[in-house]
Amino acid sequence: MKLHQLKYFIEVVLSGSINEAARRLYISQPTLSKAIKELENDLGIVLFTRTSTGISLSPDGAEFLSYARQINEQVELLERRYFDTEPSQQLFSVSSQHYSFVVDAFVEMIRKYGGDKYQFTIRETRTYEIIDDVKNLTSEIGVLYISAFNEKVLLQLIKEKGLKFTQLFEAHPHIFISKTNPLAKRDSVTLEDLDPYPRLAFEQGEYNSFYYSEEVFSTIPSPKSIQVSDRATLFNLLIGLDGYTISTGILSEDLDSSEIVQVPLAVEDKIKVGWVVNKKVELSRMARIYLEELSATTRHML
Repeated sequence: MKLHQLKYFIEVVLSGSINEAARRLYISQPTLSKAIKELENDLGIVLFTRTSTGISLSPDGAEFLSYARQINEQVELLERRYFDTEPSQQLFSVSSQHYSFVVDAFVEMIRKYGGDKYQFTIRETRTYEIIDDVKNLTSEIGVLYISAFNEKVLLQLIKEKGLKFTQLFEAHPHIFISKTNPLAKRDSVTLEDLDPYPRLAFEQGEYNSFYYSEEVFSTIPSPKSIQVSDRATLFNLLIGLDGYTISTGILSEDLDSSEIVQVPLAVEDKIKVGWVVNKKVELSRMARIYLEELSATTRHML
């Protein structure tokens, strides 16, 4: 096993295809394919599952990736210390439900540790896709919530996918509404108080189950209901239609609209927000740094 083979392997994982990885590495596709095949032979495992539509990491490949990343990071530290080489491009990806504190932590990570070269990805996406992203290592970390209603289903799915959930914080449900909404001055509101107003929720696509909803109490019927796909649209509708959505109650002063306020919901339920990681994979340095920033950001906001 050679160091350049590890770098080739990591690049194929990041690129999602042999052809794209070869282009980024400035080598031919046959040369890269041969190097990966030789690495598989040396290790005695299959790193990638090959299909008519492309390649994906095998279970053995996912486990090997964590070791390859650690070795690569250590080699780069040695090279920078003793050979004065430039640091390679920083790499990291996170998938999340639509939370501004996830973006805040992402911003802080880049400000402090991004350096001169990086390739980072943040995906605000659907619940099932977050879990799938982490399973397939499209993202190292996924951020989502569980509640008394969905806990059994989501934790079982997380376990089946080979992932682990770690709680970040527990919050009391709040509504987000426009500051001009008639409910904005209330100390708290009940579910019945919300009946006259449009309920806004993030659509879940193919997996449009109540268990995957980003909002608690999604099973309670609402006479006015609108599904959206992004946070900016949701906030515009909160303002334009006097709508509401149910979330953690955490608003970002920098990223969320100053026209939006949070009001406690008079219920006993709790929202547990946390992150999921792939149990077979050792987190990269940037992933560990991101979790530190995520914890610091939410401690400040709670």
